Formats: sequence, C-alpha cells, structure tokens
Amino acid sequence: MKAKLVPLYLKSSPDDEFYQQMSNLETLFKEEVDLLNPIPLGEKLPEADAVIFPQILGEAYRKIDFFKNIKLPILVITSEFGTVSMWDWEVVSYLKMKGLEVFAPYNIEMSKKILKCLALKREMKSIKFLIFQENPGEGMQASIFKRFYWWENECTEQINQKFGIKIIRKSLKQLAEEVKKIPEEEVAKAKNNLRIPIENVSDRALQNALKLYLAVKKEINGDATIKGIGTNCLNESYYFNTTPCLAWDLLFQEKGIMWACEADTLSLLTQYLLYNILETPIMMSNIYPFLMGMAALKHEKIDSFPEIQDPDDHLLVAHCGYFGFIPRSFSHEWKLRPKVLEIVHEDATVIDARFPEGKVTLAKIDPSLSSLFVVEGYLEKYVQYPGSDCRNGALIRIPDGHLLMNKLYSHHNCVLIGHHRAELEVFASVFKFGIDVLT
Repeated sequence: MKAKLVPLYLKSSPDDEFYQQMSNLETLFKEEVDLLNPIPLGEKLPEADAVIFPQILGEAYRKIDFFKNIKLPILVITSEFGTVSMWDWEVVSYLKMKGLEVFAPYNIEMSKKILKCLALKREMKSIKFLIFQENPGEGMQASIFKRFYWWENECTEQINQKFGIKIIRKSLKQLAEEVKKIPEEEVAKAKNNLRIPIENVSDRALQNALKLYLAVKKEINGDATIKGIGTNCLNESYYFNTTPCLAWDLLFQEKGIMWACEADTLSLLTQYLLYNILETPIMMSNIYPFLMGMAALKHEKIDSFPEIQDPDDHLLVAHCGYFGFIPRSFSHEWKLRPKVLEIVHEDATVIDARFPEGKVTLAKIDPSLSSLFVVEGYLEKYVQYPGSDCRNGALIRIPDGHLLMNKLYSHHNCVLIGHHRAELEVFASVFKFGIDVLT
C-alpha cells in the first residue's frame, strides 16, 4: 500500500518549479506514494493520508489561517533530493510554532520512512491479528500467566481504537482437533518440499510440527487481511503434542505474517509496526537484567550470570531454551531442535537461532499505546548453560541498567539488529507516540 498525498500550492496557479518538483517526487518515491491532483491551499481536501508541499513560499506566513484548517499531516519535501530544502527551515519552523503537524525530512530515507508510516496507518484499519486461545491464565504455570495485560479486553479494545486492528480470537482446542485431521500424505509432501535445518529432532516431532503448520495455513488461506498470528502456546500447551515455532517460521517465509509467542498481542503489535516501517530483522524474547539476580536466574534454572565487567549494565536474553524465536530469513544461524521447557509436550520443538553480534535496539510499545521505549545496546556474545532453560542466550550491554529497571514495561521485549533511534523518533512522531529513549 502506498501513501496517498494531496500536493498543495500557494500561488494562484502552480509554476514550472512546482511541476518540476512534482516530477521529482513521482520519480523518487514511485514505490511509496500516490500523488493526487494538485490543488490550491485553502480548497477542500479530498480523502488522503497527508498533504505535501513540493514548493513552499513566503506567502505561507500570510496564509496561516488556511494552514490551520488542514486536518492532515503536512509534508514539506521541496528539494530535488527528496528532502526539505534548507531555505525552507524558517517557514517550517514558523508553521510548527503555530502548532501545526509538519514533517520536513532531512534525508531521503527519512522521507521514505514517513511515507511508509502514513500508508501503514491506513492499512492497519483493515487488518487482523488471529490469536488461538481457550482460557488464558488458567492453564500451566497459572500463577505467572494470570498477570499478563495482553489478554485483557482493555488491551484488545485499545489496539482496535488506536490503530483499527481487529484481534480475532479462536478456539485453541478446536485448532488441536483440526491438526488431528491433517492427512499423513500432506505431511509427507510438506516434509519433502520444505528444507528445514534440524538437529536431533525425531521424525515424529517434525511431523507434529508440520501438522500444526498445515492446519493453521488452512485456517488462514483466503484471508489476506490476517497479518499477525499467535497461540497461547505455553500456558495451554496441553492441547498439543508440538509447539508453533516452525509454523510461524514457515508462514512468515510464505506470507510475511508476523508472530506472537504466548499470544502476546503488544509484542506482536510492536513487531508488526517496526518491521513494516524499518524492514529490519526483529524478534521478541524475555529479558533478564543482571540487577534482578536470582529473581531472574531461578526461572531459567541457572545459578549465576556470567562474570563480566559492568554487570549492572547487562541483560541476559533468552526464551524457551534459546535466544528466542527468529525466522530463518532474519537469522545469522538457525536450527530446529527438540524442546527444552518442561511445560511443553515431550515431542515439541524449538528454534535455536542467532542475530549477529554487534549493535542492537530494544523497543516496545507501552500498555497505554502512547509511548515507545527505546534502548540502543550491543549484543556482545552468546552464553550456554547445558541442562538449564537457557541453552543458548544472548548477552546485551545497555547504557544504564538501573535506569532500565525503572522504565521497563514488560519481561517481553523486542530486539532489532542495528541502532535505530533516529528512525524510531520519526516513527513515533507520525504515530503520535511519546518516545522514551534510554541513554
């Protein structure tokens, strides 16, 4: 989907400079924008995602009342390079001073990110997240799972009201019955056609995982509006003899559908938004700050954090035995392995995957859907604890561990490859989020 923009002009009729910049915009942003017919400032606007000024003039100071009547975001992209012209900073500053929502990008990649944000805002009004669950919180490890906000009706309603996304919940028990109906010949065909890196995974375990993938695929076929998916895979694991990790990997490869471990819709929302804007590998996992000590370590069944310099400013990141679920296309290394956690069936599987060491960004939308928490850090190395629930976890260094502890929203956080503070600040401004950057 492209952003739909209305070009506006200030003069009684556009001049050659205006039309030349219109031509530039159409060439530079042919993948990101649909430009409607230009109209004069002050005329009634057609339905669109934003207005754009290919040319801005000093007349803007004298037509501020017309600007104030614009109820859409305002873009000023006036240079041939797809950015604001430096000669227009004064006009842009004046418009912002008057309380207008004006975007004046200073590099072309920022311009493209803004356009993607605008298009995504419209697209989200017609998409769905599909979640399979039965009675969340009442199953395995109920004392933990009963605490999670993402299962509350309030959370679901807020996501729909702010973004338009519909969260559809279906029976996990019924999905398990549909899995049993998958013919063996379909499983055999899938097994032959799909090249899946495995290690120590039994034929039975692989078949179980493929059956769930085929059942979910049948459930969503024909509905292109489903852009995210998840199951209450741990808390209600007793419905299945497998886990959905392989299914989520295959569905992302085939259809670009984002996933939610443990049916966490807030993490799913964060991943969906950030991946579609940044197009950067992203995943979700549990974070265990060293400052938490045994309160964190006990859950992973390990006795101590690694001995390192500045331990207060480090996190161990692990989920379901390894670093966390990552699709193959995002991974530095990737294998399907036997399950680790006791909470799931003995024939279940899990993904052992890695991001490359180096720069990473932690990001998460807060429960009120009004703020984005951002931490730029470094994935320093991977650590292994044989026999524990952390067979291969990541060590991430952050700027200030104590400050992190006072700002965290959840044990679930999203991790992106690279540093993305500047891009996320643009994203937050378009979506009208506050941004809370840990420095």
